[in-house]
Amino acid sequence: MPPDLSSRLLVLDGGLATELSARGFDLSDALWSARVLVDAPDAIEAVHFDYFEAGADVAISASYQASHGGFAERGFSPEESTRLLQRSVELACRARDRYRAQHPGVLRPLLVAASVGPYGATRHDGSEYHGNYGLEEEALAAFHRPRLAALVAAEPDLLACETIPSLVEARAIARELRAHRHMHAWLSFTCRDGAHTSAGDTIADCARFLDGEPQVVAIGINCVAPELVGALVRQIAAVSRKSIVVYPNSGEVWNAVTRGWEGRSHRFTDHLDDWLDAGARWVGGCCRTTPADIRVVRAIVDARA
Repeated sequence: MPPDLSSRLLVLDGGLATELSARGFDLSDALWSARVLVDAPDAIEAVHFDYFEAGADVAISASYQASHGGFAERGFSPEESTRLLQRSVELACRARDRYRAQHPGVLRPLLVAASVGPYGATRHDGSEYHGNYGLEEEALAAFHRPRLAALVAAEPDLLACETIPSLVEARAIARELRAHRHMHAWLSFTCRDGAHTSAGDTIADCARFLDGEPQVVAIGINCVAPELVGALVRQIAAVSRKSIVVYPNSGEVWNAVTRGWEGRSHRFTDHLDDWLDAGARWVGGCCRTTPADIRVVRAIVDARA
């Protein structure tokens, strides 16, 4: 990972799965966007490319809900599952290469982050938004181990360990990262309010722990309501020297029972200056955000550079 990124403002991409859904793909089964890795990989590459076109510096791979167990339920062997996980990284890299070839004058760093979603995402029941799995750290570490190994072997620039609901799962992931000393990662949490993760840990305690993990290059929050972000960023900044990463959703809430989005959508970019003033350095969007939103983020970040 280039050493100068700690001092840069970086623009992340926006929602991948929800953008695929908006383009007509059915993501209603348990594999979610990972299903498209099997059925229509070129569509994933196209979304990554469009986010680079919109000004993103970082593409997050389509591996959030992918796991060996989930693929096994669909009849894939462990070797085939590993190959599909690695395909997610390769698609983002292909989109980056195509963007660079078409825009040789663009000199900003373009990175591929392999998405590492939480255990709850693979359950397809919304439990990543509460984290009450009934599993201890050892069991969570065992779950993440083979997927981390597969993704690291695909050689992304870093890992996006995202939508983490609890400190215990963050500890399990950090523990497994130590087996891959050359790989860097960010960890971002889902939160129930302006001070606590979805499972109830304080965001300050999470940031203090991760501040001591040398492979963790950024700490933050994602897939939360935009109005919570400012307070959370300030609490992270008070206890950690790491870069702070934020990519909220559109303000809507996923209902795991009805399998739909509820609530009011609004422009999360309206809050962006406040987050940057509070200390956020890596900014983008999560569910229900679009390439159009990332164009706005790019403009705001460029105006502050």
